[in-house]
Amino acid sequence: MRTYLKIIKYLQEIFLFISIITMMVLPITIVFYPYFVSNTVVSKLYFISHVFLFFVMMIRPLADIFTNVKWIRPLVILRKGTGVLSASIIVSFILAKLIVDPVGYFMSIGMLKYWSMVNYTVLAHLADISAVILLITSNNFSKRILGDWWKKVQKLSYVYFYGSVLYVYLSYRDIDLLIMLFITTVLIFIASIKNKKRLIESKENVI
Repeated sequence: MRTYLKIIKYLQEIFLFISIITMMVLPITIVFYPYFVSNTVVSKLYFISHVFLFFVMMIRPLADIFTNVKWIRPLVILRKGTGVLSASIIVSFILAKLIVDPVGYFMSIGMLKYWSMVNYTVLAHLADISAVILLITSNNFSKRILGDWWKKVQKLSYVYFYGSVLYVYLSYRDIDLLIMLFITTVLIFIASIKNKKRLIESKENVI
């Protein structure tokens, strides 16, 4: 188990390192070397982002459901690294827009059509904003500053996940993402039932 925990620690550092490199390189590549970022590459990047986000959303419910499986719970640690990596890809595209036209980007946020349900764009923008907030607050400094609010802010991961997945599915009919959404929702539902049951049992034992 000690070796297993060390591997998880190293993976965490690797994910965070890749995230930093992604945000340094990807926005510049998108803006100045767009021929490297074809539609196929963009699709693959978004898919990778969703895969890591899927891991973030499903691993804690899995750990809560299979409490006797000892190797699952330590994987919850990786939610930070995988979550940051997922968000770093999304934020990189936002940074690219800011490099090209920062004024235009911020002005568009204040327009009603930016939040329109036409083409489901509101779902994408809610997911983008959630990704930015989650990325900014994914550190110990934010934990200390926000205190009890930090956990509440982290619940934006649900907005990030469901907003992003629903947007891509509704826009492009990507069945893989629909499967991710279904699995995650089922796991969250089962985990919530089990957690409530354990809470009731613990209260009964106290009495």
